[in-house]
Amino acid sequence: MKYMMLMQFSGQTQELPPIHTWPVEDVQAHIQFMHDTNEKLVDAGEFVDAQGLAAPDQAKIVRAGEGGAVVVTDGPFPETKEFLVGYWIIDCDSTERAVDLAAHVSAAPGPGGKPLNMPIELRQVMSAASSEEL
Repeated sequence: MKYMMLMQFSGQTQELPPIHTWPVEDVQAHIQFMHDTNEKLVDAGEFVDAQGLAAPDQAKIVRAGEGGAVVVTDGPFPETKEFLVGYWIIDCDSTERAVDLAAHVSAAPGPGGKPLNMPIELRQVMSAASSEEL
């Protein structure tokens, strides 16, 4: 079963300074944790993909407008209270294993090495029906 783990940051629930203000050694420890986590997932055969995402001020909202015209709204979006920091797509044998992996990622180190305990949204990736099932 494939799952997506979404790491979100919420200014409403996190008393966390932006990562660009952390001491260099704390940023390095955080990034090393992410690399080590990815390596463990690869070694276990559970890694599909993982990416960190750019800050919300670099986001674009794209819509189809009148007559299909492209309408783009650029950031920053100061009203944004939470935003997606990054994601993993994992392929594991059970929901319980996916929950364990999400809890591990939640404990990524932050300033002073203290676990962030960030909420990780875990969602199963839905598969399309095979041609035999149609």
